[in-house]
Amino acid sequence: MKKIIIKNTGVISLGTNASRILGLVRDVLIAKLFGTTYEAGAFVVAFTIPNMLRDFVGEGAANAAFVPVLAEYKVKEEKTEFWKVANIIQNLLAIVLIVLSILGIFLSPIIVRIIAPGFIKEAGAIELTVRLTRFIFPYIFLIGLTAYGMSVLNILGHFAIPAFGPVLLNISLILSAIFLCPRIGVIGLVFGVLLGGILQLAIQFPWLYKNGFRLRWYVDILHPVAKKVIILLFPRVIGTAVYQINVLVDRMLASLFWIVGTGGVPALYFSYRLIQYPLAVFSTALATATLPMMSSEVAGSNMPNLKRIVCFSLRTIMFILVPSSVGLAVLGKPIIKILFERGAFDAYSTAVTYQALLFYTIGLFAYGSIRILATTFYSMKDTVTPVKVAACSLMVNIALNLILMWPLKIGGLALATSIAAIFNLAVLYLILRKRLGDLEDKELFASAAKIILASIPMGIIVYLLSKSCFEEGIRMSALSSTMWLLFIVGVGIIIYIIAAIMLGMEEPRKMFKWIFKKA
Repeated sequence: MKKIIIKNTGVISLGTNASRILGLVRDVLIAKLFGTTYEAGAFVVAFTIPNMLRDFVGEGAANAAFVPVLAEYKVKEEKTEFWKVANIIQNLLAIVLIVLSILGIFLSPIIVRIIAPGFIKEAGAIELTVRLTRFIFPYIFLIGLTAYGMSVLNILGHFAIPAFGPVLLNISLILSAIFLCPRIGVIGLVFGVLLGGILQLAIQFPWLYKNGFRLRWYVDILHPVAKKVIILLFPRVIGTAVYQINVLVDRMLASLFWIVGTGGVPALYFSYRLIQYPLAVFSTALATATLPMMSSEVAGSNMPNLKRIVCFSLRTIMFILVPSSVGLAVLGKPIIKILFERGAFDAYSTAVTYQALLFYTIGLFAYGSIRILATTFYSMKDTVTPVKVAACSLMVNIALNLILMWPLKIGGLALATSIAAIFNLAVLYLILRKRLGDLEDKELFASAAKIILASIPMGIIVYLLSKSCFEEGIRMSALSSTMWLLFIVGVGIIIYIIAAIMLGMEEPRKMFKWIFKKA
C-alpha cells in the first residue's frame, strides 16, 4: 500500500516539480517585466477569477465528487457503463462551463470592481483588469474539462500525463512573456494562458482514447450518477466558495494600498507562489495519489487501512513541509532577491514580498495537512464536514485580517491566513479522530516532535550561513548568489536528514531504501 502511494506520489511530484520550476521561470519573467505595478496586479486579479471558478467546477469538484463516484462504477460496473457515466458527467460539466464563461465575459466590470475595489483609485487599473478578465474567461472551459480528464486518468491509474499537463501552460506563458509582452504588453500573458489551456486539454485525448473513451453526447440528468454527483458536488461547491471568498477577501484588502502599502496584490501573489511550490510538489501530489486508494478502501469498508493511509500521509507531509517552512523563513529574502529583483521588481518589491512570505511560512504545514484530511472526508463521500470547518476558518481569517492588517500591513494578511489554516487543521483532525477512532496518535505526534527537533539545528546553521553570505553590503553576481544559495540549501537538507536519523525517525531510512531500490 505504502509503496503504491509513494510511487504514484513520486510520478505526480516529478510532473509538478517540472511545472513549478517552469512556473518559477514564468514568475521571474513577469516580475522583471511588470514588478509590483498595477499591470502585474491587473493580470493577477484577472487570472484569479477563472482560477476561482475552475475550483468550483474543475479540479476541486473533480476530486470531491467525480473521483469517488467514478471509482465506485469502475469497481462495481462493466467498462461500457463506466465510460457512459464518464461521458454523462463530462457533457453536463461542459454545459456548465460554457454558461459560466459567457456570463463571466459580460459581468467582468462588476466582478473586477468587487474583487479589487482599491484599483478604482489607481488610474487605468480597473479598465485594464476588466479587459484582461474578458479575454481570459474562456480559460475556465478549457481547464475545467482538463481537470475532469485528469480525474478520469487518475482513476484508471495514469498519473504521468495529468501531472505533466501544467508544464505546457507554463511553457506557453514563458514564450508569451518573451515574445508577445515586449510588443503588446501584459495582454500577451492572456494569450499564453489560453494557448496553455488548449494544449493541456489536447494532450489528454490520445490517452483517454487508448483506454476506451469515446465522445458520446449523453446528457441524462435522471441517470443515478447525476444525482450522486450533485449530492456530493453541492456542498463541495459551497466549500470551494468559502475558500475562494477567503482568497478574494485577501486580494480585496491587499488592493487597499493606503493601508497595507503599494504593491500588495502582486506581493501576495509572488509570496504565495513560493509557498505553493512545496505544497504542490508534495501535498497536492500526495492527496491526488491517495484519493482513489482511500475511496477504494472506503468502498471495501476497510477502515483500518484507511487510517493507516491517513497517518502515513500526514507524517510524510510534515516531514517535508516543516523543514521547508523553516528554510523559506530563513532564506526567503535572498530567494526573492535572486529570483525576482530585476527590471521593474525593485528592493521595495523584495521587502514587501518577503514580509508576506515570512508570515505564510507559519501555516505551511497546516495548508498541506488540510488537503490530506479533506481528501479523507471526500473519500468517505462526506463533502459537508470540510465545508462547515472551512466556513468557521473563513470567519477567523476575516476577523484576523481586519485586526492584523493595520499593524503588520501586508504581513498581517498572510499571518491571518496561517492562523486560520492551523485552526482549520485542528478542527478537521478532531472530527476525523472522533469518527474513525485512534489515528495512530502517539506515532503521529512523536514523529511531529522529532521533525521539529530535527528542523531546529538545520534552521540555525542555515541562518548563520545565510547571514555571512548575504550580509548587507556584500555584492555578488547573480551566478555566485545562486550557487551560494544552492550550497546553503544543500547543507540544510543534509543537516536535517542527519538530525532525523539521529532521532531515530523512519522516514529517511524508508526514503533511501525506496530511492536505491529504484536505482
